Amino acid sequence: MRAVTYRVGGPAAEVLAVEEVGLPVPGPGEVRVAIHYSGINPTDVRARAAADDLAGEGFRIPHQDGSGIVDAVGSGVDEGLLGRLAWVFHAALGQPHGTAAEAVCLPVDRVVPLPTDVDPIVGACLGVPYLTAHLCAFDGEVGAPTARHVDHGDNVLVTGGAGAVGAAAVQLLRWAGARVIATASTDQKAEAALAAGAEHVVRYREEPVVQRLREIAPDGLTRVVDVALAENLSTYAEELAPGAVVAAYAGGATRPEVPMRAFMRRNASLRFVHVYGARPERLAAAVRDITAALEAGALAPVATRVLPIERVVEAHEAVESGAFGRVLIGLPSSDA
Repeated sequence: MRAVTYRVGGPAAEVLAVEEVGLPVPGPGEVRVAIHYSGINPTDVRARAAADDLAGEGFRIPHQDGSGIVDAVGSGVDEGLLGRLAWVFHAALGQPHGTAAEAVCLPVDRVVPLPTDVDPIVGACLGVPYLTAHLCAFDGEVGAPTARHVDHGDNVLVTGGAGAVGAAAVQLLRWAGARVIATASTDQKAEAALAAGAEHVVRYREEPVVQRLREIAPDGLTRVVDVALAENLSTYAEELAPGAVVAAYAGGATRPEVPMRAFMRRNASLRFVHVYGARPERLAAAVRDITAALEAGALAPVATRVLPIERVVEAHEAVESGAFGRVLIGLPSSDA
């Protein structure tokens, strides 16, 4: 089969190659998915750029997210999955081979059947962005049938509401009944956040953010999903409602200054989200909600660009340059 490989970290143009590799065989508890679309996340390109010399372990195949058809199952796996269109997540977590290939084997709990009317392009866009968004947007209780805890009418702020995670959070929160306020930097991104379901969008480069938040949510913000905590915290800390939760999922290289008194007066919480370290039970709850939202027609990724596998270098460079929307690699079976 054909796959994207790299054997050492570095710039995409210098280390990525498309070559023939052996077709993987699923082991116990695993399934093999014939990949139609492979989704590229910022963490994928960072992992490729920063990888150490891999000579001792051969090559790696990048990308965590994707979608395709289950075409083989290992022992202990329900054969009813065979032939099902599915989306996958964490494909390269703890193993060297991800979805940038014509097939990938991975644990069955990382393979989720898609509703029959959902485009596999949508499936390849779920994974990291939607799981991260769910972890930020809702407080999960292990063992609960879902992880949703949002009251209808809650005012939730999503910073960067047109980004992959931001737009996913807007969609999931609107599906759950929240009133969503988003921030955006350009007209294009403001339109995308509104299309995702935001009731209000604050253009933070042109509008006084604090004043606008007070006008839109005079009773305070019950939750914030934040892409850039260090830059944004001062703009909403005094606008939090009692018991509010702020969930930050990016900007890990910065050191934010936390206004403790603002949080203490409100008994507010600040927490940090990393999807790769989430508990399996919590991810399972997120998967159930994402599936339900898909079945309700509530989820649609922001602008998606599909490139053939031969243009994987261009795809990685687009993600590194901050391309708007999702970038996918189309495998031959997808006719991309």
